Amino acid sequence: MKGFDPLAILLNPDYGRLLLHGLEMTFVIAIGSWCLAMSLALVLLAIRLAPSRILEGVAIAYVSYHRNVPTLVQLILWYFGVSSLLPDQAQYWLNDHNAESIFAIIGLGLCQAAYFSEDLRSGLRAVSPGQEEAARALGHGRIGALRYVLMPQAVRNALPALVNHSVSLFKNSSLAMAIGVAELTHAVKEVENISFRTFEVYLIATVAYLVCSLMIMAAGELLMRRAALAGGR
Repeated sequence: MKGFDPLAILLNPDYGRLLLHGLEMTFVIAIGSWCLAMSLALVLLAIRLAPSRILEGVAIAYVSYHRNVPTLVQLILWYFGVSSLLPDQAQYWLNDHNAESIFAIIGLGLCQAAYFSEDLRSGLRAVSPGQEEAARALGHGRIGALRYVLMPQAVRNALPALVNHSVSLFKNSSLAMAIGVAELTHAVKEVENISFRTFEVYLIATVAYLVCSLMIMAAGELLMRRAALAGGR
């Protein structure tokens, strides 16, 4: 019977290489999907602010869909469903350029955009109506008031929720294993199958996810403090 020895995993060059590559892919997926989610969230927010009931209805439907359908189902739909509808040349290109990671970034990013957009909208609604009136009095138009006065305050108000959802996005990157992405959870499973050291391998993964999540939360806390200081000037 093997004794408890996590160093046997970490010091093994083959296992360590697999785990490091998995951690790298986790950050690639998380950062790529975060950038997509935030960009799309700003677009959704702009649509919600547009004076069009049709566009607003489209944005509401988008948010409702992505908040009520499990993320794993959305990833599977993109990888096995949407990809099969693409032209053959597009499928060949994707297969040559790590299709699993691309669809993981798309699926996670589109899903998380719904949460980010609602965070930003809540932050914007928390801004006093007098702020827009003051911006207009200073000569700003609607877009200028939104860009230079309202949105900075909205982002500051939304930071706690945005940080929490960013941590959730990082953790949800583990779902990409279901479509074959060689991220950390996938690498852990591979190492476990080879080494048969189940407890040690999953303990290492647990610690890795915990440390990375705490680092994201610490960075968010620092950002919130700086935003609070800037807002108090």
